[in-house]
Amino acid sequence: MRIRRAIARAFWAVSRWRLRTEGPPTGPSILLGVPHTSNWDFVLMLAIAWEAGIHVRWLGKSSLFRGPAGPVMRALGGIPVDRGDPSRVVRDVVARVHAGETFSLVVTPEGTRGAGTYWKSGFYRIARETGLPVTLGYVDRTTMTSGLGPTIVLTGDVRADMDVIRAFYADKSGIVPSRRTEPRLRDEDQPEP
Repeated sequence: MRIRRAIARAFWAVSRWRLRTEGPPTGPSILLGVPHTSNWDFVLMLAIAWEAGIHVRWLGKSSLFRGPAGPVMRALGGIPVDRGDPSRVVRDVVARVHAGETFSLVVTPEGTRGAGTYWKSGFYRIARETGLPVTLGYVDRTTMTSGLGPTIVLTGDVRADMDVIRAFYADKSGIVPSRRTEPRLRDEDQPEP
């Protein structure tokens, strides 16, 4: 962990990005990486986590884990995602947490670097099923800052929880602003039962 922290500190010392963090979570959490509009977001989120001394795992499309890159991606904490069966990923991560594995999970709920209509809801389901809080990680090109915002506990009221998340990300612009997906889960647009 000391080597990773030293690498992160060197990165922040030479980067034109500034690190701003309200304080790292005090234990394992779901770390949102938002907006996810560029591959550079990955570098920034690793540098944030390593600087804070957070042991992270992250979800990535399975093609990143093929060939010679696979061992590197796994060593960096990657968990391959089969996009054909996303619910399996939720079950697998929940099982890891319930089995006692301790880590913070970096999730990019936009699911892709391109603009979309909805966020993927896996982060929400994982947080609710494991009891892990959600830490709002961000990249903001307009201020050239990146870091960790508040850590919140989801209540199960999807609209209310997402209102808190939307308010935090309202003024954040990704590296490629046109690729940003507004924070909204499909469940919010479903009629009340």
